[in-house]
Amino acid sequence: MKQFITHTSLALVLSFSTLAFAKTSYDYGKWDYLTPTRDQVIANLNITEILKRKHYNKIVLDDAQSQKIYANYLKSLDPARIYFTAEDIKEFNQWQNSFTNFVQQGNLSPAYTIYKRKLASLDQYLNYALDTLNAGVDKMNFNVDESFVFDREKAPWAKNTRELHDLWRKRLKDEVLRLKLAGKEDKAIQDLLVKRYKNHLSRVEQTRGEDVFQTYINAFTETYDPHTNYLSPDNAENFDINMSLSLEGIGAVLQADNEYTKIVRLMPAGPAEKSKLLATSDRIVSVGQGTKGEMVDVIGWRLDEVVKLIRGKKGSQVRLEIIPATNAPNDLTSKTITITREAVKLEEQAARKWVLNVKENGKDHKIGVIEIPAFYLDFKAYRSGDANYKSTTRDVKKLISELQKEQVEGIIIDLRNNGGGSLQEAQELTSLFIDSGPTVLIRDSRGGVDRLEDGSKGAYYSGPLAVVINRLSASASEIFAGAMQDYNRAIIVGGQTFGKGTVQTVQPLNHGELKYTIAKFYRVSGQSTQHKGVVPHISYPAVVNIDEIGESALPEALPWDTIQPAIKPKQDPISPYLAQLTSKHSQRVKDNPDFVYNRDRLALANELMKQTTVSLDFNKRKAEQTEIENKQLALENAKRKAKGEELLKEVKQEDEDSSAAYLKALEEEKNKKPEQDADLVETGNILIDWISLKK
Repeated sequence: MKQFITHTSLALVLSFSTLAFAKTSYDYGKWDYLTPTRDQVIANLNITEILKRKHYNKIVLDDAQSQKIYANYLKSLDPARIYFTAEDIKEFNQWQNSFTNFVQQGNLSPAYTIYKRKLASLDQYLNYALDTLNAGVDKMNFNVDESFVFDREKAPWAKNTRELHDLWRKRLKDEVLRLKLAGKEDKAIQDLLVKRYKNHLSRVEQTRGEDVFQTYINAFTETYDPHTNYLSPDNAENFDINMSLSLEGIGAVLQADNEYTKIVRLMPAGPAEKSKLLATSDRIVSVGQGTKGEMVDVIGWRLDEVVKLIRGKKGSQVRLEIIPATNAPNDLTSKTITITREAVKLEEQAARKWVLNVKENGKDHKIGVIEIPAFYLDFKAYRSGDANYKSTTRDVKKLISELQKEQVEGIIIDLRNNGGGSLQEAQELTSLFIDSGPTVLIRDSRGGVDRLEDGSKGAYYSGPLAVVINRLSASASEIFAGAMQDYNRAIIVGGQTFGKGTVQTVQPLNHGELKYTIAKFYRVSGQSTQHKGVVPHISYPAVVNIDEIGESALPEALPWDTIQPAIKPKQDPISPYLAQLTSKHSQRVKDNPDFVYNRDRLALANELMKQTTVSLDFNKRKAEQTEIENKQLALENAKRKAKGEELLKEVKQEDEDSSAAYLKALEEEKNKKPEQDADLVETGNILIDWISLKK
């Protein structure tokens, strides 16, 4: 009898769905105003020619490349495969081998046709969702035993419109269920989603031809590599802030992630980084101005639209509703934080030092720590001849001198989360630690190799050295860390770096701008920093999923390769001791609560990432979420117990006021001690081990 009732409920839901969809059909005429312009055609032809002649990646515009452009365009329009059907794809397939011809001829019509089909389908879905929501969230049945495949990147296309409509029904049901599990009442869910979908529908109805052109051309350019992009006239105006709020904003690098805006990286010394309220992979739900401004839901918005809301006058406040990255994949529980906008100041990015006290084998040791948040150079002061201009190398040189006066036994260079900066500074910093020689190689699109040299004789510091890196160490950080490894100058510890080893330039067009890759960085050993990054001698547990963050996670990333080395290998002072160093490290961290926590937390995150299907039954879904939260709580409390800290009763404790949390974070930053950082303490131990073994 129970089985019969369940099936009957499902039939009723499907019947309701069919009635809702019967009200609307594809309205292609609505989008007739979207047509290619002459400026777009010319820009298309210019871009194609520039990439053929000047891009580092020499690509043949053949059928295989056409299929890549086509697949890329479909993915950019419908990443979750919820708007096109298999019937649509069959129709579009007539062009799959023709896109290389289209881009060379400036034929934009097929791209516009496909885009308008997506708009028609999206328009229908939004109207269906609004009809369903207006009928009442309380009318939706969450006791039916059915499931929803939420990760549909590789799922088959819906066979027909009937199958697509059932997919829409489940998708909407899943969205409502996530909010119910986050603790929202039916009326609040209905109001929130109705407002969200109405806003989304309004933006869809304001689609411009430039939206079509930019999406299509980037589907083409990004088949060369992920850093080759077309910038529309609007985005070209804001190039420096298009992907990074580096001026008067929150100091965060943002990225579109399906319908969300995701935090990719926090800028050193920026408002977000100093607040400790935001983290990599947090997702932004809504944005509000000041302390009382209306919270504007930004799910489904374009990245540049979200950026405009977050930027504002220096000293003003912005409120962000975020879904923390620490949540389980299907947990939409959010919190609202307040951040004061400000420009990132050069002096706040400056390198700084500490003395780390390490106890090893009953003896006290002093190790110097120099944290370098970014590779900076005050170009204005430097070019004007100011003798006191600020730069990474000048500051580090001064800090080394101060640490030597304190009689430290070795020095740690901390490059964690350092996203790069000045190439000149990466080169000059390298020169402080090597006798002389090349520091980095740059290969251009014609195969020519430019070799940057350290012309000075003698190292400023020749003592024991360690460099600690992680997945968010990129670009200039990778050049410096790679040189230290290739010259056998330092023990490299931590995590594999980001792998950004390419150089871009920007070329103005008749319509917008083109950013494209012109060169590739190589280490003095001949190894590229691209894709693979720098792999440490001794690895620490990752704090982020390297399959999700890093160059290797980006589609069409240029590969790792090698060229002729610039130096001959000399006697390696590290390899003879590496097995012993690794063994001692493993013994120490086997029961270290911070290392155990990071390792187990990442293992749990990777396990959850494999989940692609969720139940749409409330009780089953609630049980699944509770099980995940219990696992997260157990991991957190195991660490707290080992460190003698108070245990938590639940994963999500009551959030403190964000302004109070901001002040608290600033105070903690001011008073922070390196002994509280497990990675630094272990790096100090490794350095002491190396010094002892060499003796």
